[in-house]
Amino acid sequence: METLLPSGWTMAASAFNWTPEIIASERTSAEIVTGIAKAGIATVVELEPGLLWRTFPAPQDQEVGAFRSAMEAAGGSVSIVGCSLDDYLTTTARRTTAQRLEFLVPQLKAAQRVGATGVRLPIGQAGPELLKLVQPLLHDLDLVLFEEIQGQQHPRNPQVLRALDHISSLDDDRIRVLVDISMLMPALPVTYLEELAKAGVAADLLARLETDWKDPATHDAVVTALRSDVVPPAIHTLFMNLVIRFGRSDASELKGILPLVGAFHLKFWDLQDTDGRVSRPLQQLGRLLGEEGFAGTLTSEWGGHEWLQDDPTVMTRRHLELAKDALGTGAAAATANAALTANRDLMTSLNTLAES
Repeated sequence: METLLPSGWTMAASAFNWTPEIIASERTSAEIVTGIAKAGIATVVELEPGLLWRTFPAPQDQEVGAFRSAMEAAGGSVSIVGCSLDDYLTTTARRTTAQRLEFLVPQLKAAQRVGATGVRLPIGQAGPELLKLVQPLLHDLDLVLFEEIQGQQHPRNPQVLRALDHISSLDDDRIRVLVDISMLMPALPVTYLEELAKAGVAADLLARLETDWKDPATHDAVVTALRSDVVPPAIHTLFMNLVIRFGRSDASELKGILPLVGAFHLKFWDLQDTDGRVSRPLQQLGRLLGEEGFAGTLTSEWGGHEWLQDDPTVMTRRHLELAKDALGTGAAAATANAALTANRDLMTSLNTLAES
């Protein structure tokens, strides 16, 4: 039986998953991205315009309009557009707030033209001054700005906390938070550990990474390895995922910020679900979102193409199926628990009346 998700939950796929195909250029980027909808993988797609539009970061109307027409013809629509905010004019000269706004505005207009519901920036990058200037534009363009939290970031991080507090103080539904579940990793991807082993990472560190990822001491061991220059040079970039892109938080830590959250990236690296390392965070998230009455987009985003050569279409289809089942299972548990609690409260009330 098909797993049903609560109303208001929209499953989507990120064009980022097809990065290797876009780079290969055997088809145009527009053909690849509209193909996501045409093939029925997902009818709602999140865009990475730097991979899609040649005129980015100031996308031209003709290019954007042509893509929207092609996407609609394929039966698809756009959810969020990932924006870029280049804070520097040169290596030393920082853009003023007015110049940062000037850099961002063409991207906002392109997002509106392509029919997107929102745009995305890293959390805290815009800052209070720019957000104040952007707010009226978001209302005029009917867009939501999502500030993304991911990986090693978490709600208790001082910089993240300042940004969250500011978003909360604005009390504006046009400025929300997007959570990337790379924050919620009970264990490291099996295929990632295999890559480290093939590259010659020390056996004692590999053992720690495999069995004690969530132990804070493991983070210290990773940093020590980097500083000791024992990480094989060929995998320095890949190894840095341990410091930046892979998180250790639990879904329960999101509870306090959920009123600010309007979207999720369902980040996955591979589909080897040993010990539920892929599905368990999704089930926990589904239960939490079911309890809190979440509504918004949940987007499959594949980061494992950094080291895997798998077909992104196959990977995304399989992940969306797994994610829908896991999220639905969690949401159903929340519904069942709510019904049980309501029944218990009712019985308590009836007993109290009978005794009075």
